[in-house]
Amino acid sequence: MSHDVLVLYYSRTGHTAQLARLLARGIEEVPGMRARLRQVPPVAPVTETAMPPEPEEGAPYVSRADLIECVGMAMGSPTRFGNMAAPLKHFLDTTGAEWASGALAGKPAALFTSTSTMHGGQESTLLSMALPLLHHGMLLVGIPFTEPALSSTTSGGTPYGASHVAGHRGDQPISEAERELARALGKRLADVARRLGTPA
Repeated sequence: MSHDVLVLYYSRTGHTAQLARLLARGIEEVPGMRARLRQVPPVAPVTETAMPPEPEEGAPYVSRADLIECVGMAMGSPTRFGNMAAPLKHFLDTTGAEWASGALAGKPAALFTSTSTMHGGQESTLLSMALPLLHHGMLLVGIPFTEPALSSTTSGGTPYGASHVAGHRGDQPISEAERELARALGKRLADVARRLGTPA
């Protein structure tokens, strides 16, 4: 029986989406676990102008059913001034019903982000994304230092979640260490979800 781990993200230039796919690959290395890639729609002063019914590219938009049906969740966003991007925050602000019903309570969660610079707020962004998930009752899964790449990386990767340094022009490819850590986090998240046996 296959269990879905939701990989939920917002990505403007594609770097966070690339991390999402790497986490998904790690998730699917765990027998019986499947990644469900979903993105949040952009926001604008008039939301309808920013949100076509389906995205032009990438994963489908997230639905309430995705939150209810998942056995765990990885959540990612680019960094905006040391915090998550507005579209992801806007989506989380609409999950009051799921909070009240405990739809995510007891399920494991992991985080990922991308910044243009090494010190662009990766860790504060990951920590800020953790806060609403703690309110939902989720169990946070990080990257332990038993992952060798965490001690040797000269680019992204933190104990709080997977990350990527994209460069000022957004032209830095995902490094081998970043790739390895993202996959390891996805695998760890799926393994924890499998061990918990959270019902879908």
